[in-house]
Amino acid sequence: MKKNILALLVAAAMLTGLISTAQAAFPEKPIKLIVYTKPGGAIDVFARKFTAVAAKHTDATFVVVNKSGAGGIVAIKYILNQKADGYKIAAVTRSNIGKIVSIGGKIDTNEINWMGLMVVDPEAVITNRKAKVNTWDQLVADAKAKKGKQIWVGPAAGGNDHIMAMKTWKAAGIEAKWIPYAGGGKSMAALMGGHGIAYVGNPQDVIGRPDLKVAAIASPKRLGGEFANVPTFEELGVKGLNNEIMWRGFMSKKGIPAEAEAFYLDLLNKVNNDPEWKAYIEKGGASPVMMGAEEFAAVVEKDKKEFTRALKSLGVLK
Repeated sequence: MKKNILALLVAAAMLTGLISTAQAAFPEKPIKLIVYTKPGGAIDVFARKFTAVAAKHTDATFVVVNKSGAGGIVAIKYILNQKADGYKIAAVTRSNIGKIVSIGGKIDTNEINWMGLMVVDPEAVITNRKAKVNTWDQLVADAKAKKGKQIWVGPAAGGNDHIMAMKTWKAAGIEAKWIPYAGGGKSMAALMGGHGIAYVGNPQDVIGRPDLKVAAIASPKRLGGEFANVPTFEELGVKGLNNEIMWRGFMSKKGIPAEAEAFYLDLLNKVNNDPEWKAYIEKGGASPVMMGAEEFAAVVEKDKKEFTRALKSLGVLK
C-alpha cells in the first residue's frame, strides 16, 4: 500500500514538473498579432502600444501583421483558419461583432477564444474644425437643409461606428449618408479632405490631429483632460445615447494550449496594471479594464443580441 502511495506521489510530482516546464516553454517563437485595419487606425495604434508595454513584462516577441478588409472579417477568418497553437492572436473591437451580425452570422463566435477585454471607449461624433460646419448645432442644421444628402464617414459598413451613426441620426431627427472607408485612418483623412461632414469614432482619434474636434460624446457625463469642454449628447438635447461604447481587446482561436492561455492571462493583467498603459488609455478619454475569457464572452453575446435588434430596427437586417 505504501509503495502504491509513493508511486502516485512520484507520478504527481513528475506531472507537475512537466506542466511547469510546458508553461515556461511558451512562447518559443514570435507571436503574430493580427490587426484588422491598415497601419494608423485606432486599433493598430492600440495593438502596437500593447506590444511596447508588454515588452516590459515578457521576453516574448510580438509581430504586428495588418490584414484589413470587410470590417475585420478578413482578420478573424484568418485566425480561425490557422492552427490553435497560441502563436496567432488578433486585436478586436466591438465593431467586429456588429460586422459579424450584419453579414448574417457567417462566423461562429463560439469558435473564438475571447482572451481579454482591456479598454472601454465612449463613441463620439468628430468634425473638421476648419470646416464651416463643425459644431453639433451646425451639423444638425446642415443635415436638415440637405435633406438626407449630408455625408458621414467612417470604417466598415455595418460596424459599430456605422450603427452608432444611424442611432445618432434617429435620435437627433436627421438623415444622412454613410460612406465607409478602409479603416479609421482613411476615414479621418476623408473628413480632413472635405469628403464628409462628420466622422464617427472615439475621442482618442483626434489626438495628434489638430484639425479634428469632438463635437459630441456618448457618455453620461463629460470627460476630463483635453475633452473637458466636449458636450454630451444629453446636454445637446439628444436622448438615449448616454452609454454608447467601443471596447477593445484580444482573441485567438478556441482550443489553444493551457500554457498559452496562462501566459496571455498573466501578460494581459500585467499590462493592464502598468502605469504607462493606464496613462495611454486615459489620455484618449477611455477607461482601462480587464475582463477575462468568460466575462468577455458574455459581453460578446450581449452585443450580438443588441446589434441584431439595432440592425433589424434600422432596416439593415430582415
